[in-house]
Amino acid sequence: MSRRNRLFLFGGVLAVLVLAVVLSTAARRERAVQVRLEPVSQRPLVATVTASGRIVPKSKVDISADITGRVVAIPVKEGQAVTKGTLLLRIDPSQYEAAVARAQAMLSSAEASALQARANRDQAKRSLDRANTLKQTAPNLVSDEQLEQAQTQYDVAEALATSSDHQVSQARAGLREAQDALAKTVLRSPIDGQVTRVAVEEGEVAVPGTFSRETGLLMTVSDLSVILVKVQVDETDVVRLHLGDSADVSIDAFPDTTFSGRVTKVAQSAILPAAAAAASGTADRAVDYDVEVTLDRPPADIRPDLSATAKVVTATRDSALSIPIIALTVREHTPISTETAPVDTTKAKKETEGVFVVDGGTAQFRPVKVGIAGEEYFEVLDGLRQGDTIVAGPYQTIRDLKDSSRVRAMKAAAPGEKQP
Repeated sequence: MSRRNRLFLFGGVLAVLVLAVVLSTAARRERAVQVRLEPVSQRPLVATVTASGRIVPKSKVDISADITGRVVAIPVKEGQAVTKGTLLLRIDPSQYEAAVARAQAMLSSAEASALQARANRDQAKRSLDRANTLKQTAPNLVSDEQLEQAQTQYDVAEALATSSDHQVSQARAGLREAQDALAKTVLRSPIDGQVTRVAVEEGEVAVPGTFSRETGLLMTVSDLSVILVKVQVDETDVVRLHLGDSADVSIDAFPDTTFSGRVTKVAQSAILPAAAAAASGTADRAVDYDVEVTLDRPPADIRPDLSATAKVVTATRDSALSIPIIALTVREHTPISTETAPVDTTKAKKETEGVFVVDGGTAQFRPVKVGIAGEEYFEVLDGLRQGDTIVAGPYQTIRDLKDSSRVRAMKAAAPGEKQP
């Protein structure tokens, strides 16, 4: 190959390489990030707080024994309806009947002793009166010593009579105590309701639950006239709840059915106080509050302790300017200052919530102020106008997107195909 041909060949290869570099650079400059675009528009919004819990009755009473004894009769069954005063359980009364008889005998003995003491006192009073009369009529017949002895005997008799009266009162109190213990061998329902738990069998020994509530539990009577759903709400959501807020309740035992209700109680203190959490080494755990929702029309065969989920409506908007929740992101943003003095941008920058607004194929970050949150959309209070086009996805793309980046709309998904 001649020198001239080699020069032509080298020049051609060099031109091709230069052209490839130029085309590659232009392609990179024109390359745009694929995003999902969505116009800012008006739509209805419903803000809700969802929490899980269980079904509880309006009120319930745990029946426990105040005395120790063997259970001899349980005339009711679990699930049975009872009224106030219905016999629930009977404890063997033998030892308590004996205690009443013993106390009655002690009272009779004390009353007899008191009667004797009063008779002695009366006798001593008469002797003292005679001695005083003789002393006045014939001083020589009664000496001063005899008069003092008569007075002393009366004072002692008076004290013994008073002591006997107190012993009668003590014996009478002992009798009332024994009668009260005997009465506690019969347990009756304190409310109208339903027996929802029977935790003891005939022949077992009932003991007072002094140190453990569960130890002394015999049965539970619940008032099912009003059914509540007690749920646990996180501290970040409980401030949004108010008495009277409507709620939709789903119960696991009744699938495909939703029950309506209203918030009737919001606890003022947390389930686990911060001091107790710190003491137990769980200070970093979430703080929850008890919230009660009263069902409007509960099912007839509902039972306590069923698992339930309540979705409480905290706010509604019939038509609100809104953006997808996924579109809201956080970026460092330098506020525009109207002052003439220079601003230290390193200190002025702060993380601000906003969205990427697309204009002419360029995505510009714009701070926005949002209000309530629905299931998929945020209410926009400031920063956007209806019709603005924003970047609405994908999530990872929004997180990585830079201000002033070139973007282009993502191709529409085929029927049945999900967009990323």
